[in-house]
Amino acid sequence: MSWFPKTLWDLLTGRPPPEVPPPEKGPARKPRPAKAPQTLPGARPTMQQKYTTLIAEMKATYGVRIRKWRSSTSGCAWEVHYHDGSTTRLIESPRPRGPVSCAIFLHEIGHHAIGFGRYRPRCLEEYHAWRWAIQTMHQRGFKVTPAVERRMAESLRYALAKARRRGLRAVPPELLPYAADQP
Repeated sequence: MSWFPKTLWDLLTGRPPPEVPPPEKGPARKPRPAKAPQTLPGARPTMQQKYTTLIAEMKATYGVRIRKWRSSTSGCAWEVHYHDGSTTRLIESPRPRGPVSCAIFLHEIGHHAIGFGRYRPRCLEEYHAWRWAIQTMHQRGFKVTPAVERRMAESLRYALAKARRRGLRAVPPELLPYAADQP
């Protein structure tokens, strides 16, 4: 095999560079598993630790899989039914980082908690999923801020308007407060 210059210096000197052995590699390191944040004994957990615990408990309790964490403040819940009779419960929602994203996450879990199709029309199911989410926030000590209440009201007004566009004639009594500003 003939030698070919690789640099200008190699060309000018006319001789090949000295052979340098490759550096020795140590044993391959295994990646460390992610650790859950630890709190000191007697210390109160941070809000993010509370949200992480909430996520794990909701997934385990209701058998829900999170398909995607959304960057927007919107969510979606659905079920996939297979021929063998099994069902997969899925949601997409923002990761809980504050009261509003926590409420949206719990609202989507609420659809699975109350059961799809249990309430008709669909806007009534939305109401009960929101009610379940707010109750769960109160029970677990999460703040229900005015922003959360506004988000719930906006969502229910939208669901009711959509139902009316699709032919809803009688507004369910639970949704009357959200129909006051609509024709």
